[in-house]
Amino acid sequence: MPKRILQGTVTSDKNEQTVTVLVERRFTHPVMKKTVRSSKKYRAHDPLNTFKVGDTVRIEECAPVSKSKRWRVVTEATA
Repeated sequence: MPKRILQGTVTSDKNEQTVTVLVERRFTHPVMKKTVRSSKKYRAHDPLNTFKVGDTVRIEECAPVSKSKRWRVVTEATA
């Protein structure tokens, strides 16, 4: 099974080797037929501390690195 890759914005880089990434998804509500925005935060492993708040990054599923980290930063997303 392929690993999921998500794109989001870094909202926090205060922890060592960790960034918090906000991933937003849009979908049409099944009954109201209105576009709904839903977001979720993921903690991702960033071993070199290269990404800062506001960067758009891609994250990929990986084996657990710590209690809360199951994602790692792959690259900075290009517009």
